[in-house]
Amino acid sequence: MSDVFELRPGKGPLLISAPHVGTSLPDEIAARLTVPGHALVDTDWHADRLYPFATSLGASVLRARQSRYVVDLNRDPSGATLYPGARTTGLCATETFEGDALYEPGTEPGVQEIAARRERYFDPYHAALREELARLRAEHGFALLLDAHSIWSPLPLLFEGELPQVNVGTNSGASCDRRLVDAILGIVKPSQYSVVVDGRFKGGYITRHYGDPADRVHAIQIEINQTTYLADGSRSLWDDAKAARLSHVLRTACEALLVAALPAQP
Repeated sequence: MSDVFELRPGKGPLLISAPHVGTSLPDEIAARLTVPGHALVDTDWHADRLYPFATSLGASVLRARQSRYVVDLNRDPSGATLYPGARTTGLCATETFEGDALYEPGTEPGVQEIAARRERYFDPYHAALREELARLRAEHGFALLLDAHSIWSPLPLLFEGELPQVNVGTNSGASCDRRLVDAILGIVKPSQYSVVVDGRFKGGYITRHYGDPADRVHAIQIEINQTTYLADGSRSLWDDAKAARLSHVLRTACEALLVAALPAQP
């Protein structure tokens, strides 16, 4: 069993990736973290649990075990920023989304440690992601990647005001066919949840790197405002009733995605 990821292969063409749900910290990293670092405040808390229907839809599920503070699986490993001009974090973050230091002074990871973390944690997750997408495309003629995220809101250093409740990212339309976006909007817009496409979040490295409609791989990031499913007043506690309402909409959206992603018949 890998300590980097958990993969549950499915029989259908959909792969749900959850790269920021991990909460494990290697001892040598944990020993250097500040209080906010140990609190794992920027975790995508329970984002994978919002898709309890994955198995019944035949979807594969890939989820990270390690915290994003070990290595961020959704950042460009070259160090290139995903959002030029906007505040963001790197492959190995040194501060939280609210600007608090993650490491005790003088213990931040250097170039060699970052390279080692990439090899130890980043590369295996992405190898599993590539292999599973290749398998799905070979078996079904196409693959559909849903990169599942969630984030607290508001976060003034990252965006102004309150984030919409469902944020769809498609790298400005480059990572998937437009009919998939329309399928999601057709379900979410009439629901109780606000939705935006390619707003503050256009999709991270995973969506941008693997989405290639011309090569029959469609990738979409769904970033959920955590207030839609966490207990009122909490930044990490699951709320069964709120989550069930959201999961119902997400299931219907995934069903619509699967239909929309089917190759056009000659």
